[in-house]
Amino acid sequence: MKNIQKAIDNFKELIETSIIENGAKGKEAMIRSSRPILNIHEAVKVELVEAGINEDLIFPPLNSRTPELKLAGSRKQKNQDVCVVSNLDKAEEILEEGLLQDVVDEYGEKFTERTISINIRSQISSIQKNFDTLYERTTSEAINLHDRCPKMVLGEVYMIAIPEYDDKEVKDNKVLFKKPNQATVLKYIKSFQAINNRKGTEKNFYKYEKVCLLIVDFSQTPAKIYNTSDELKEAGLIPADSTIDVSELSWEKFVPDLLQVYKERFASTDIDN
Repeated sequence: MKNIQKAIDNFKELIETSIIENGAKGKEAMIRSSRPILNIHEAVKVELVEAGINEDLIFPPLNSRTPELKLAGSRKQKNQDVCVVSNLDKAEEILEEGLLQDVVDEYGEKFTERTISINIRSQISSIQKNFDTLYERTTSEAINLHDRCPKMVLGEVYMIAIPEYDDKEVKDNKVLFKKPNQATVLKYIKSFQAINNRKGTEKNFYKYEKVCLLIVDFSQTPAKIYNTSDELKEAGLIPADSTIDVSELSWEKFVPDLLQVYKERFASTDIDN
């Protein structure tokens, strides 16, 4: 957990320094710069290497934000946050149908399907307000790639701030937090459980092979990452009598489970050192 803890603390420092110095405009500019979230990107890459992945197969490379792989699904081409490629050669294709008809795909379907794609997102304020839009975007990304490449292994790391930053106070250059809402926390957990652990390849294109939901309390220093349901109960973030289990959404299980699915699906070790 040292790796992700450092990334989260760096994220916190960048966001809160920008708020203190320049208020809401500073926070917005910092988020647009992608500097905070890139800490999580790097944490994912380090986990992959520590799990035995050849770092030459990771894109963008460690400590770099480029080049991202622009992979084509059935509806659109999009830069992927972190990819692990196989030893297959790229094979340029001209797409023949749908919205991407006549678009050149420099990688080709086989190369794309054997690529592990991991997207990383965060929401640190307006958590309830923006939920529907952000969740629909998350599932549509999976549908796009799985529709073209049903066997493709996809991962999602989604970080939420609980409690969330108070944007009204941010306008006055203050780092303060709203009171957390148990119903909102439960909604996020249940929603991401619903798109986690895609097992087969014939259906459930909206699901990911593995999801990590990072629930982080940035009001603490160092920032607190909640790893278990018991920790969430003790903090009063979910009801004490809740039977919900967050273990399948944990950081510790994310990379190992993702790689296990890949190796089972392709019976291959061509992404190892």
